[in-house]
Amino acid sequence: MDRLKEWLRPGTARRDVVTTALYLLLLSPAIFVHALHKHVGATTVAVLLCVAAVPLLIRSRWPLGAVAGTAAATIVAVALAGEPSIPPIAFAIALYSFAKRSDRRTTVRVGVCAAVTLTTLALILRPGMAALGDNLGLIAWIGLAVAIGDASRSRRELLASAMERAERAERTKEEEALRRVTEERMRIARELHDVVAHHITLVNAQAGVAHHLMKTDPAHAYEALERIRDTSRSALDELRATVGLLRGSDETAAPREPAPGLGDLDTLVESFHHAGLDVLMEGPGVGSGRPMPALTELTAYRIVQEALTNTHKHAGRQAVARVRVEVGREAVRISVVDDGGQGAARTGMGTGHGMIGMQERVKAAGGTFAAGPGSGGGFRVDAELPLPAGAGAGAGTAEPAGAAL
Repeated sequence: MDRLKEWLRPGTARRDVVTTALYLLLLSPAIFVHALHKHVGATTVAVLLCVAAVPLLIRSRWPLGAVAGTAAATIVAVALAGEPSIPPIAFAIALYSFAKRSDRRTTVRVGVCAAVTLTTLALILRPGMAALGDNLGLIAWIGLAVAIGDASRSRRELLASAMERAERAERTKEEEALRRVTEERMRIARELHDVVAHHITLVNAQAGVAHHLMKTDPAHAYEALERIRDTSRSALDELRATVGLLRGSDETAAPREPAPGLGDLDTLVESFHHAGLDVLMEGPGVGSGRPMPALTELTAYRIVQEALTNTHKHAGRQAVARVRVEVGREAVRISVVDDGGQGAARTGMGTGHGMIGMQERVKAAGGTFAAGPGSGGGFRVDAELPLPAGAGAGAGTAEPAGAAL
């Protein structure tokens, strides 16, 4: 069946041959009976029938030529037989094929031209009231062929348009899904980097302290080991919550702890203080009870975390970092500055994943980000995160900042 459909696919020469054969096979009996009734010779009818059928062989390749050929055969039949012994069915088939493959304006023009020409010639070749109905009937044949062909073309175009929209929608859906997957993968990568970099840095620093004090001051070395244990547990909890996002929806469980925010900055600063980094909190502070988008809080926390992690990793000995977080009515402004310590100062913004992650986080929150060497040495990170209307209400009543830790 599939091979037959392919063999008879529209627009092929094989289909034209089949259509012509069916035309001759199905119409011959009726036309010969009609011709005998009108006293027209069978030979004349057979010749005219074959002449009208020949242009149908080219209706797919040259539809306008098929229309012209069948129209000429119709006029010859009128002139020779004097009666409508050969109905203009071949002409109607050719005109239908032309209407399917052409636009509506061209089809109407060709149809009107054919109707005027054929009707005029028929009235001239067959004058009289007896043949008036048959002569005017040519207009009906032409109008029917044009209408059916145009309707078929419109339906085909409508189906093609619907399929194109469906395919475009499917492509768009796939592209959107891919984009969302990419964004989610980048977000999880940033989370993993921040969690791992921060906690591993602290563990490394605390392990160094424990190793240094193990022989001279075992009590303090034991305290350092306890902090390593607590930091490791915290890292595992955050990693478990982040990696849990990769599980299927049927396995997703609520995180054990909420995402960190500005309220956790004191704990964050305390962890760096125990790791040997002198951190000072400056400015009006964060305040309390202030509504703020979760994304903004998490982004602010991660900016401070990553900036302090970079200071601890790259600044010189005895470096001092100053953290300033201001929650205004329109934005959260974050500034983390270090003095470079006693070692060589860093230059440039760096190309590590931490710096890239901070830039991407701020961009995702709709804010601005800047980082680079400070004017007096050291390094500076500045970020501004916009707040929705009303989120920063009460900024002027913020509590004073904490003292140096």
